[in-house]
Amino acid sequence: MIKFEIIKKSKKSGARLGLLKTPNGLVETPALVPVATQAVVKTLTSEEAKAAKCQILIANTFHLHLKPGEKIVKTSGGLHEFMNWSWPLMTDSGGFQVFSLGFGHDLGVGKVMGFFPGHKGAVIDKNAQPKKVRITSQGVFFKSPINGEELFIGPKESIKIQEALGADIIFAFDECTPPFSTYEYVKKAVKRTHDWAKICVDVHGNPSSPRLRRARQALFGIIQGSKFEDLRSESAKFINSLNFDGFGIGGDLGETKKDMAKILSWITPNLDEKKPRHMLGIGRLDDMENIIKSGIDLFDCTVPTHYGRRGIAFTNSGELNLNKSVFLKDKKPLDSKCGCSVCQNYKRNYIAHLVKAKEITAMRLLTFHNLYFFNTFVESLRQKIKNNQI
Repeated sequence: MIKFEIIKKSKKSGARLGLLKTPNGLVETPALVPVATQAVVKTLTSEEAKAAKCQILIANTFHLHLKPGEKIVKTSGGLHEFMNWSWPLMTDSGGFQVFSLGFGHDLGVGKVMGFFPGHKGAVIDKNAQPKKVRITSQGVFFKSPINGEELFIGPKESIKIQEALGADIIFAFDECTPPFSTYEYVKKAVKRTHDWAKICVDVHGNPSSPRLRRARQALFGIIQGSKFEDLRSESAKFINSLNFDGFGIGGDLGETKKDMAKILSWITPNLDEKKPRHMLGIGRLDDMENIIKSGIDLFDCTVPTHYGRRGIAFTNSGELNLNKSVFLKDKKPLDSKCGCSVCQNYKRNYIAHLVKAKEITAMRLLTFHNLYFFNTFVESLRQKIKNNQI
C-alpha cells in the first residue's frame, strides 16, 4: 500500500512538497506521470524512460485489456515484470475512453473547450449518447478498435482488470464528461460516477480479490462535475467521504486555463489534505506551475511524447519544429542548457535529417529529450517550493 508524506507546504500558494511511498519505490512530488499507454513509453525502453528522469508511469487499462489482455500480463508476473519497470506504476480505469472514444471522437475535442472554438455551438443534453459508445447506469459498451466487437466495462470489470495488471495505484471507473455538456447531463454523469465509485471501493476490498495485490494496490477515486461549481464541490465531498487512498481530478475543465484554476479551487478545499491528488490528462509546461500552486501532487500528460514523435522538441528558448529545413544547417544541440544524453551527443541538423527521412531514431531521440526536459522542469518547480518562491 502507498504512504504519502507532506514534506513542506507553501505559504504563498497551495503548493506542497511530498514523498509518495509505493511498494515499488518513492516518488518525489509534485511529479509528472508520463503516459505508457500499452505498457511502454512509445519508442523508449523502460531503462531509457528511467534515464529520462521518469519516477512513475501510467498505463492504459482499456488498451491493455484489448491487447495482450490482463491474463497474459498477470501470468507474466504483473505489469512491472512484464514491461521490466521496477519503479512505481499507475493504471487508469478506462473512464477516459468513455470520453475519447465517445463524444470526444464525435466532436473532435479535448478536455479544455477553448482549444476547439469551432465546436462551441455543440450541446450535449441530458439524454445524449455518443455514436460509438453506449453509456448505461451499469457501465459502458464499447466497440473494440481492433475487430469492432462489442465489449463491456463497468466498475467491477475495471477493478478486476486493474487488479490483474498489478500497478501500485489504480483508479475508480468514472465517466469523463465532454466540454459541451449541459448542467443536466453532467449532473447525471456525476451520479453515475459516484455510484460506480462505491462499487469500486467494495470490489477492491472484497475478500475474494487476490489478497496480496489488494494489500499492495492503492485505489484513487475520481472527482467529476465539469465547469459547474456545485457539482464539482459535491463530487469532491462525496469522493472524499469514501475509503479511497488518493484522488484523481478528471473530466472537462472549462473554456480556458483560467477556468482550470478556478475549478481546482472548488475541489481541493474539500479533499483530505493528507492524501495525494492526481490531475488526469493535464500537464503542459505552461500548466504545471498553476496546477501545482492549486495543490496538485501528480499529473499525467502525453505532450512530451506525442510532440516528440512528430518532430517537436521543447527547449528553454521555446519549441523547435525539426520538420523545418532551416534546422538542417543548424549545428547546435537541441538545448545548450539541457543535460540529457541527446543534447550532449547530437546536433539539430542530424535530428532534423532523421525527422525528414522519417527514421524511427528521430522519434526516440526527441521523446527522450522532451521527457528529460519536462521532468527537469518539474524538478525546478519542486526547488521553487523549497525556496519559498511559489
